Amino acid sequence: MTQYGVDLFLVLILASLGLSALAIFISISRHRRHHSRAAVSPTSSDDFATETARKVLREFEKNGQSVDAALVTWSPDTLRKILADELPDAQVIVVSNREPYIHNETEDGDVELVVPASGLVSALEPITRACAGTWIAYGGGTADRTVVDRNDRVQVPPGNPSYTLRRVWLSDDEYQGYYLGFANEGLWPLCHIAFTRPIFRESDWEAYEQVNRKFAETVVAEARNERPIVLVQDYHFALLPRMIRERLPEAIVITFWHIPWPNSEVFSICPWRERILDGLLGSSIVGFHTQFHANNFTESVDRFMESRIERADAAISYGGQVTLVHSYPISIEWPIELLKALPSVEECRGRVRKRFRIPADAKLCVGVERLDYTKGILDRFHALEELFIRHPETVGNVVFLQIAAPSRGTLPAYRHLHEECLRYADELNQRYGSKSYRPVVMVAEHHSQAAVYELYRAADICMVTSLHDGMNLVAKEFVASREDEQGVLLLSTFAGASRELLEALIVNPYDAAMMSEAMLQALTMGPDEQHERMRRMREIVRDNNVYRWAGSMLLDAARLRKRGDLDRVTASYERPTGPAGDNVVSMFERKQAVGFR
Repeated sequence: MTQYGVDLFLVLILASLGLSALAIFISISRHRRHHSRAAVSPTSSDDFATETARKVLREFEKNGQSVDAALVTWSPDTLRKILADELPDAQVIVVSNREPYIHNETEDGDVELVVPASGLVSALEPITRACAGTWIAYGGGTADRTVVDRNDRVQVPPGNPSYTLRRVWLSDDEYQGYYLGFANEGLWPLCHIAFTRPIFRESDWEAYEQVNRKFAETVVAEARNERPIVLVQDYHFALLPRMIRERLPEAIVITFWHIPWPNSEVFSICPWRERILDGLLGSSIVGFHTQFHANNFTESVDRFMESRIERADAAISYGGQVTLVHSYPISIEWPIELLKALPSVEECRGRVRKRFRIPADAKLCVGVERLDYTKGILDRFHALEELFIRHPETVGNVVFLQIAAPSRGTLPAYRHLHEECLRYADELNQRYGSKSYRPVVMVAEHHSQAAVYELYRAADICMVTSLHDGMNLVAKEFVASREDEQGVLLLSTFAGASRELLEALIVNPYDAAMMSEAMLQALTMGPDEQHERMRRMREIVRDNNVYRWAGSMLLDAARLRKRGDLDRVTASYERPTGPAGDNVVSMFERKQAVGFR
């Protein structure tokens, strides 16, 4: 190498060392300036940010399911601990159309308390008690106005108040348009795909919008601060999440859709489909019973809304906000407190058979639900007739007791169903019955929860044959009521409960021949097989009880709140600038982009 080359090499080395020293100096200076800024702000300290990030990263479990969730004993105390540890000072507000306690005036002028036999109420009531929350609902009882205070509130449950019931008053026109009209003549048949044509009227939509706004104003009035956790229930309030978000942007809004969500082709029938999707996307989380229905919702959004779908993270970005779409299978409380006051299984059997004049040697098959065309009541009657035709020896040896609580009787579809059920039951009784034997006993009356559980305990078979159902809690209630571990559950494959209760006899309610053979299998099943099937199903209902359902949603709400707090912490840190820094996206920004806020 020449002398010139050596000199040039030494110059390059010295220049490189000088640039490295300058870079180190600049880095140290920036760190000192950054550290001094962080030190003057207690909410932006390095220790706090590091610990917050560590905790949040540890909680990045998909759909709110931690790895040890199955090992937790879920109870009211578990919910209270979640609220105390993860959501201190959080106010929980539940919104539903149906109220958990109804006050009616009797003919004597007294006030009678009615607890509706509703799956939604039985699921949410123990949660609201555990959370000491506020429940906002339509006050439809004839004496509801007389028992509330000047702020339209009443403390419940009676005798042992643990939460506040806030009633909302609706005019007859509002109730007709919002509830009977748009919700139940439009959305209900649209979502259930039970071959009943949905009816959409402009006036019903206007009433629906008006009532949703009235409930939004009530939520804002009941909120003690700007950060409540609001649990919006069901298809009556598709517009409510967006309305709440506009007034309380820091609220965590969890909307749970209790009925199925149809595929996007069916949903496209609705004239206000974009408005409904926009309303629901005001939620922080939209929950469904099954992943299938969650997927259908996401597909509808993808088809009709300008949005970004992050399927791997179960999140939708829309209008500058992110909504998580998760499945949370609903359940019932465990143990059921009501069972403690009921007689033994044998005593229940005797009382029910005496009340409905059922022969002592006949197998008892029961169905319990509202009188609704989605429940497959007529299909059970078809299956029973098919059983008698295929196996004549079963005539006289089985009685089907159908409890069908009147529902929405002013709507033509429900009146026609009631008439058809009564006609078909009479035909079966005339064709196969006698003076001492009626194969079908149909009771179109409301029953208390205690009376319903007495029926479950008396039954040899329980039939849940929904044509389309989000979950169906009758199946789980029947299982929970049978501590004797006897009885057989026939369960429709189109009910969400069939994804969990695999030991039931799973049937297709549209196939009468198949159902009749399943009925024969149930009628002849031995006690040992009944015991094994019922034991496993009871374990499932025990472990996946309603407190786990609510706890999963509350844990997700806590994660969202923590990530929001983390965003505010990390926002104060300087982001690298320059050609390279402008292209750097932090891990936290990535999580925010897909909904982990």
